[in-house]
Amino acid sequence: MEEEEKVRAEATEIISLFPVLPKLVVFDLDYTIWPYDCDHYAKGALPYPPYPHATGITRALKDKGIDVAIASRSPRPDIARSFLEIMGIQSLFIAQEIFCSWTPKTEHFKGIQRTTGIPFSSMLFFDDDYRNNQAASRMGVTCVLVEDGVNLEKLRLGLSTYANKFANPNRNQTQQHD
Repeated sequence: MEEEEKVRAEATEIISLFPVLPKLVVFDLDYTIWPYDCDHYAKGALPYPPYPHATGITRALKDKGIDVAIASRSPRPDIARSFLEIMGIQSLFIAQEIFCSWTPKTEHFKGIQRTTGIPFSSMLFFDDDYRNNQAASRMGVTCVLVEDGVNLEKLRLGLSTYANKFANPNRNQTQQHD
């Protein structure tokens, strides 16, 4: 818990650095919030801890008034939601689009937009799958590719990319590397 609070405080500082912020930050789950496919496990207990910065970042975003949502292609939304509940963060997400799909997450984002009313251009998305990021970027979402889960470095990159989009609206909205 002490590490989570440290990450939360540092994430809050990072968020405070940017004058332009997204209205909504969307997270994938598998390999973004936790290091596995949740549908390979049973409800009841996390098989392994989530990525160390995931919970602190999520809480810091909410602390700063930024809504959070989920876009996951997991075929077992019941397991995904149980893991979020165990982590103590399920109630933080204003939209949870968790359903199996063989296509990139365009339908997930349409559902999130319908639920929240937030335009795609006001969203920031973290995902480990480049195809999902490409599809969301074409919709106007600012995207960040994560290789080893969401972390403070990727948060800073995402917020910087988002802010730069408004400084230079013709810039590519998908960031793969620092």
